[in-house]
Amino acid sequence: MHACVLWNACDYHVVLLHVSSGGQSFIYDLDTVLPFPCPFDTYVEDAFKSDEDIHPQFRRKFRVIRADSYLKNFASDRSHMKDSSGNWREPPPSYPCIETGDSKMNLNDFISMDPEVGWGAVYSLSEFVHRFGSQNY
Repeated sequence: MHACVLWNACDYHVVLLHVSSGGQSFIYDLDTVLPFPCPFDTYVEDAFKSDEDIHPQFRRKFRVIRADSYLKNFASDRSHMKDSSGNWREPPPSYPCIETGDSKMNLNDFISMDPEVGWGAVYSLSEFVHRFGSQNY
């Protein structure tokens, strides 16, 4: 299985990308009106459309991280959930912060689209579709 972290200029979005033993991929996204799970090709077509009309410097990128690596390495002290005065933008979850033996906060390494930073691989939309889809768009 892969966990995939998606980032845009305003926000990042985490979904589960499941590549089944039969070769078909599914996206599990808790924040969509698309089917759950959603076949990969349907998700890409309905959620992302095409990058053709987007200026090259603003085209989407995707960081794909194996689920075991994500669970082993991800850490967040929730500081990104506070405003500049240190107040919570929204109430934090009731469960403890996620940390590892090496880090209390490495969210920026997960949302970075620099392939030299963090875990997993960074793909353009076309590379992402070619790698996990059943057809190229």
